[in-house]
Amino acid sequence: MSFQAYLDAVETKTGLTPRQLLEQANDRGFGPDTKATPIVEWLRDEHGLGRGHAMAMVHVITKGERISATHVGSGGSHADASDRLWLDGKDTRPDDS
Repeated sequence: MSFQAYLDAVETKTGLTPRQLLEQANDRGFGPDTKATPIVEWLRDEHGLGRGHAMAMVHVITKGERISATHVGSGGSHADASDRLWLDGKDTRPDDS
């Protein structure tokens, strides 16, 4: 599953776009210096996310929307089309991301 697919699944599970969850996280004081555990616990307790999906959001909350280019265009099962994640909802994503 690609990183973007994880974020799309987060949206399906929560009804919130990754950007909306990022805003909620920022409102709670979560950011680049926050450890994963409190973010994972918040996402589990308030949004019902499992660890894998929560960890995808931990990356977005602590590191932003850019990912390593390692899997971009690799053709593997974890390949992403871009090194920039789309946070504004799967239904609004341009075809090339």
